[in-house]
Amino acid sequence: MKKISRRSFVNKFGVGVGASVIMTTLPSFLSESKKTTIPYTGKKLNIALCGLGNYATMLAEGIQASKYCHLAGIITGTTAKGEKWKTQYDIPEKNIYNYQNFDEIVKNKEIDLVYVVVPNGLHKEFVIRAAKAGKHVITEKPMAVTVNDCEEMINACNQNNVQLAIGYRLHYEPTHLEIKRLGQEKVFGKIRFIEASLGYKTYDNLDTKTIVDKNDRNEWRLNKKLSGGGPLMDLGIYCIQASRYILGEEPIAVTAQFGTVNDKNRFSETEESISWQMEFPSGAVANCNTSCGYNIDRLYASADEGSFELTPALSYGPFEGKTSNGVLKFPVINQQQTQMDEICKLLLENKKLPNHITGEEGIKDIKVINAIYKSAESGEKVFIK
Repeated sequence: MKKISRRSFVNKFGVGVGASVIMTTLPSFLSESKKTTIPYTGKKLNIALCGLGNYATMLAEGIQASKYCHLAGIITGTTAKGEKWKTQYDIPEKNIYNYQNFDEIVKNKEIDLVYVVVPNGLHKEFVIRAAKAGKHVITEKPMAVTVNDCEEMINACNQNNVQLAIGYRLHYEPTHLEIKRLGQEKVFGKIRFIEASLGYKTYDNLDTKTIVDKNDRNEWRLNKKLSGGGPLMDLGIYCIQASRYILGEEPIAVTAQFGTVNDKNRFSETEESISWQMEFPSGAVANCNTSCGYNIDRLYASADEGSFELTPALSYGPFEGKTSNGVLKFPVINQQQTQMDEICKLLLENKKLPNHITGEEGIKDIKVINAIYKSAESGEKVFIK
């Protein structure tokens, strides 16, 4: 069976819309970028990408298009990848590191920030190593595997006077900023119910035998030590995030259920699918699903006086949806470029990063994820402290 990638799935279902279109005020950073005609000639923040997988390529493209940052270095465990990236992005040999000599980056004044894009289970190690080298750090979500790991990462950055951000790209995406506003400002009244689902039918064309080798990082999402879990860690976190920022609340309890395992060889260590329900202080309930066994990408919120929804909703977009007042559609942006520019602009100005993208935000997601796994394993409701 042909493998369906995340990007191809999103493009397939990213259909156009008709009827009336709701275009509310653009976020300030998008409005400003449209008005700017004078090229930026100021200082840029020099970025080193740690880990050169598929998403690192998307980040590199975003950095290339950015205003406030520059791809200056790489850290990779594969020599061939290093050579390819060196040529493609004109990276100096002295700015190329492997996982063994990475700590030498402390001597490199040409690197300001390290973006960690290695498997989840390695986030803690490389964030702490980057912090000790005196570099600001962005790490991909999920922040880490355990709450203790998150706390160690935060402490390391604080102790070394560097800032830590989590790669929450949707926090800068205009459609998601709008659904956040609709929910938190109660535009349609009090939110009562949220449904959030994200799943991709993946691994269809893989040879099962290759996954037996637990040292094969190409299939790291099937290795619990490297991934920390299955689609809940990788995809379900978006469902948790959307529910939290639509409501502006933290869940107080969860119940969860593992789904059917259709391929026991591939999913011997991690879940194939999982569903969960989150209860919030206001009385709102979120019903969420994530899977590596089926395709789904939607978000729906019901309030006292109306509703709003997105499909596609939580992927790379383009996002489209509607509210009770009509079609909801915003300009398509380069999510990685926008995220990087907004973070780097603040760092260049020596300003503190906002809490909604820092380790304080990341640790909240991990508390919820751990509670979901605990509930699915025990069959009982788990309260979140």
